[in-house]
Amino acid sequence: MEDNKLYIEEQRREVQHADVKARVINEVNSEIVSEAERNIPQDQEQVRQVAEDLRGKAVREVVQAEREVTIARGVARVSQIVDFGFFLIYGLLALRFLLSLMAAKSSAGFVQFIRGATALLYGPFQGIVPSPSLEGGFTLALPILLALLVYALLHGVINSFLRLLAHRKTSI
Repeated sequence: MEDNKLYIEEQRREVQHADVKARVINEVNSEIVSEAERNIPQDQEQVRQVAEDLRGKAVREVVQAEREVTIARGVARVSQIVDFGFFLIYGLLALRFLLSLMAAKSSAGFVQFIRGATALLYGPFQGIVPSPSLEGGFTLALPILLALLVYALLHGVINSFLRLLAHRKTSI
């Protein structure tokens, strides 16, 4: 019987504890609500100032992002033009290499055109390394391959530099 009394007493205390806890929570919530509803001019001014600061910061970030996007678009356009120029160089030098490899007649108009168009591009590399030849005029023009490699490296460096210019800060 005594065990039962102890259990009943423990249950009564738990119910009292829950009631006290609920009353305290309600009182604290009421205080919070009443404090929040109080109209303090100083607090309102502070809230207004913080809101203006946040609004100004948001506008500045949008303007900055728009500038960066505009710059990135311009750099991307320049990169496309650079790519076009280098692909033209690659094509002309590749044609000159193939014509040399196939022993094309140097008196042909197309061969003369390609040689003339690539003279400035190929000139700095001409004679750097020997070009092995076979009977019949078939020539492996290694300087042209070297020129292609150097132009490819230059192309990569220029595009990397342009990517640096267009890099946009994405962290907060």
